[in-house]
Amino acid sequence: EHGIHDPNAKYGPMVSIVGAGRLIKGIEEELLKAEVGKDYEVTIPPEKAYGERDPKLVKIHSYRELARQKIEPEIGKEVIINNKRGRIVTVTPGRVVIDFNHPLAGKTLKYKFKIVEKVEKDKDKIKAILEMDYGKELEKFSISVRKEEIVIQLPDVCKYDSAWSMAKYVVVGDIRDYVANKNVKFVEFYPKKEEKREEEKKEEVEKKEEEKEEESVGKKD
Repeated sequence: EHGIHDPNAKYGPMVSIVGAGRLIKGIEEELLKAEVGKDYEVTIPPEKAYGERDPKLVKIHSYRELARQKIEPEIGKEVIINNKRGRIVTVTPGRVVIDFNHPLAGKTLKYKFKIVEKVEKDKDKIKAILEMDYGKELEKFSISVRKEEIVIQLPDVCKYDSAWSMAKYVVVGDIRDYVANKNVKFVEFYPKKEEKREEEKKEEVEKKEEEKEEESVGKKD
């Protein structure tokens, strides 16, 4: 209806740590009051969402400056300039106007939500943290919560995924902040090479003998 649907986005229940500051203030306040299983519809004012629009965050950049960064100016295009994300709002000869305000700044927001589950057990909290901070092949993680440490056996994807190389530090931090301040151990499993079966060994020996016989026959000819 409002043109904000993203066909590439994943929609469905999301994991969040309420009170960690990862959601807008207004939503966190409403979640703290909400009950599991009930549907809610709330209105969040700008000051508890993305703030009011700031005219100072609308900047003029030269066409040449964007060209140096290999950015082709187009109205509505999102760009990153000096590590700040903005949206091109005007393109004129030699000049480009970029708005660095959040797209929802100055807007009153309406949300519909339902808490489907409140995670209580430590093991389930760790699973939720893995989903929130990494989100891949969650069913293949094996988690053991012990007295002095937490041991997490990793799926094979983590051995080669550069995203995991960064995510694991966030996972450890969240576990210590929101589950337990314990040692966290990640385990990679490399199974031993299986020995060849007797039948396979026999076939290889027979094949080598046949090759030798063929070579000797060829030499006689």
